[in-house]
Amino acid sequence: MKRIALTMLALAVASSISPAQEPQKPREKVLLKAGEFVKIYDPSVGEKEKWYINDHCFIYGAGKWHLFGITNPEPSKPMSERVFAHATADKLRQQPWDKQPFALTVATEKPWNEVHLWAPCVVSHEGAYYMFYCAGDKDHSKYKIHLATSKDLKTWTRHPRNPLVVDGFDGRDPFVTRHGGEWLMYYTANSAPQGGNHVVACVRSSDLITWGGKQVVYTDPSQGTYGGPTESPFVVRRGKNYYLFVGPRPEYNGTDVFLSDDPFHWTIENKVGHLRSHAAEVIRDWDGKWHVSRCGWGEGGVYLAPLIWMDGMDDAETNLPAPKK
Repeated sequence: MKRIALTMLALAVASSISPAQEPQKPREKVLLKAGEFVKIYDPSVGEKEKWYINDHCFIYGAGKWHLFGITNPEPSKPMSERVFAHATADKLRQQPWDKQPFALTVATEKPWNEVHLWAPCVVSHEGAYYMFYCAGDKDHSKYKIHLATSKDLKTWTRHPRNPLVVDGFDGRDPFVTRHGGEWLMYYTANSAPQGGNHVVACVRSSDLITWGGKQVVYTDPSQGTYGGPTESPFVVRRGKNYYLFVGPRPEYNGTDVFLSDDPFHWTIENKVGHLRSHAAEVIRDWDGKWHVSRCGWGEGGVYLAPLIWMDGMDDAETNLPAPKK
């Protein structure tokens, strides 16, 4: 009888719990979002056909804002992407940016043996500009990341030590940033050169030329070879927080953002934002305000939106300080 009474009591208590009292699944933490995107650059201007911009980068130097990126006529033909777009502006939010001659053209001859030009990343160091980019290879398990340098962001010279990094499957989309007393290069690849889980890898350098110490900093559950959800990695440090931007996730115009307190380890469980953006780049204007870009096949150019942070770290140190005029 005692057992029956206890059972009836438990049922009565359970039936008295309202839906509002039922255990709730924890809501996803959101620490950033994008405002409205506006077009700042159309690569089709002056062309007889539609062109697109894909993975790209921004840098302020030589008295101008500069944009470099993959470009080609529509529709998409990734293996035919053989030039880098170059556009300039007096102000970051200028509409439109001014189209410039191509920054770089593929060098298929020896010793470069470049197959295409993908995903440039430009950094400034000691009076020179360093452009890292994927040059491809006929063997997708040995994709090459090359370097070209410039003094004026107009004339680029390939470095004699190329290739600096070789990895697969399709090791590409380099993003380079300063961390302490060294440089870090993040790029997308796979858990094995012939395929496997899509990952973000990281190598280190003290001089921007010699790279080593490879480690995998993010492993996605998905597997494959060609394009995957760890493309276009971009890392932002805000104080103790490290944010990893990768995509396309889950759609073409989608970038997910993951949080960690360790620049060498992120997990899929720590997602803190989603942006409607393909190949997102994070930029800061002279006034310190944050922006994020988007682009892509069939998108008609490059777009810029305010990037709104909700992490309470606006005054913290960052790897993206506001540029000086």
